[in-house]
Amino acid sequence: MRYIILDTETTGLNPRTGDRLVEFAGLEMVGRKLTGRSLHLYVHPERDIPEEASRIHGITLDQLEGKPTFAGVAAEISEFIRGAALIIHNAPFDMGFLDMEFTRLGLPSAREQVGEVIDTLAMAKDQFPGKRNNLDALCDRFEVDRSNRVFHGALIDCELLGEVYLAMTRGQESLLMDIEPLSSERGGPSMRLADGPRPRVQAASAEELAAHEGYLDELDKAMKGPCLWRQTPPEAA
Repeated sequence: MRYIILDTETTGLNPRTGDRLVEFAGLEMVGRKLTGRSLHLYVHPERDIPEEASRIHGITLDQLEGKPTFAGVAAEISEFIRGAALIIHNAPFDMGFLDMEFTRLGLPSAREQVGEVIDTLAMAKDQFPGKRNNLDALCDRFEVDRSNRVFHGALIDCELLGEVYLAMTRGQESLLMDIEPLSSERGGPSMRLADGPRPRVQAASAEELAAHEGYLDELDKAMKGPCLWRQTPPEAA
């Protein structure tokens, strides 16, 4: 699976009332490892940037002078995210802005272009109910160094979120089961373990087998005939 760890910065909180995208960042991850491929863009919003927004992400309109509008980078972003699973902290916020930017150009929404959206904020709320689950709090909880995070920049937030996501899902790294369809001797689908350590099968001892037979004898007496276990053909058991 190809993942894109994604973050955006904007002029405000609501794309439906005229707020626009000013920064996009994405880091590609395959097989739980960053590939080194990324996309980082500054975007001119074609409107002002309120001071309260600039205080959060450190981006001013003067800094975006000469930068492309979203129309100028839409194809590049679309190519980068297409078919991938997006990993986003508070996904409805970023997806709301990306959907708005694409649809206002008459293009398919971001949701229509990607395979899946994984919201790490929703994951964190499930794992740590009742606790603070913003990115700073998760970095502290998982001991991810965020000392370089002066502003809420999209690129640094992607880097931190990538480490947080791997920490939140680290249990997946130890799974032995890799379910793959195989053809069984009877012609139906079966499953196998992934390459690696195989579980050891412990056979029943003679004493355990004798105890089991005694238990079945008691069931026979109670049912006044062979119990269900003894009615089942050995090859079907």
